[in-house]
Amino acid sequence: MSTDADRLQQRLSAIQFHKRVRLVFSLVLLGVFVFFFQSALSEVGFSVGEIMEYWPVFTAALGEFFPPSELFGFLPFVDLGAYWSFIQERNLLLTFENGNPVLGAVFVTFAMGFAGTVLGVPGALLLGVLGSERVTPYPFNFVFRGTMSVIRAIPALVWALIYIPLGGVSPFTATLAIGTDTMGNLGRLFTDALEEVEDGPIEAIESTGANGPQTVVFGMLSQVFTPFIAWTFYILEINVRIAVTMGLIGGGGLGQVLQTQRGLFKYTNMMATILVIFLLVISVEVFSQRVRSYIRGNDEGRSLVGLVASFPQRMAESIWR
Repeated sequence: MSTDADRLQQRLSAIQFHKRVRLVFSLVLLGVFVFFFQSALSEVGFSVGEIMEYWPVFTAALGEFFPPSELFGFLPFVDLGAYWSFIQERNLLLTFENGNPVLGAVFVTFAMGFAGTVLGVPGALLLGVLGSERVTPYPFNFVFRGTMSVIRAIPALVWALIYIPLGGVSPFTATLAIGTDTMGNLGRLFTDALEEVEDGPIEAIESTGANGPQTVVFGMLSQVFTPFIAWTFYILEINVRIAVTMGLIGGGGLGQVLQTQRGLFKYTNMMATILVIFLLVISVEVFSQRVRSYIRGNDEGRSLVGLVASFPQRMAESIWR
């Protein structure tokens, strides 16, 4: 009986010891986290006092972002007419001159995202296929994987700066940057999809005497055709948001209009531009997700409410993607 009691006591002591160790380890991790967090705040010059100092300026700017008006002559509301006047004045959407349609800045932004995606797909497909170990033996496939990693490591905005000698800061160089970024991001998704294909169809194609390219096309790519389309539409969503950020460095489209109005401190005009950006991005994402859900034969697309709620986060992520 005493032996059993001793064993029980030893187990309890071991459990208590492990609890104390975990507690100490958790406290150490918490201390390290607090240290790095405080160092980060110090490095960026974060100051609550500065926020309080400039808070009146910020609230005044908010008043210009949302100019006050009245609905039905008595209900406080936002002056939507001020937004619409600027949208028409700067032709952000679509106008007609002499009966002919004139495309606005929103179409320039969409064109950059769409054209950049199309230009990047062939390179992404090539790098994605050659980066798969099923196609290129190890370790030679890492040459192509490394190429995609290098492309992804450089944000699209930086690619636009690299391409400035080709055509200055313009929609042309912005489209090239988006196409290059697409090759890295979409190519990696293609590679991951190819790594998951089944061996059966590949062996069946090889048994017919097919050569290497035929095996790749009919044995591998045929299995991932639907995921490839779905991933391409997903990248299109991202590229349209990137196209907006390209305008912030002078790449044209809605981003450039937004940057110009920010420099003039025209906050009402900025908000009007942001609303057009919002409509463009949400429209592209709703269309893309509906197409992806259709080709997958399910209803995986997020709701419109979910898209709206996560819009600011996705725009922020796209800046340095």
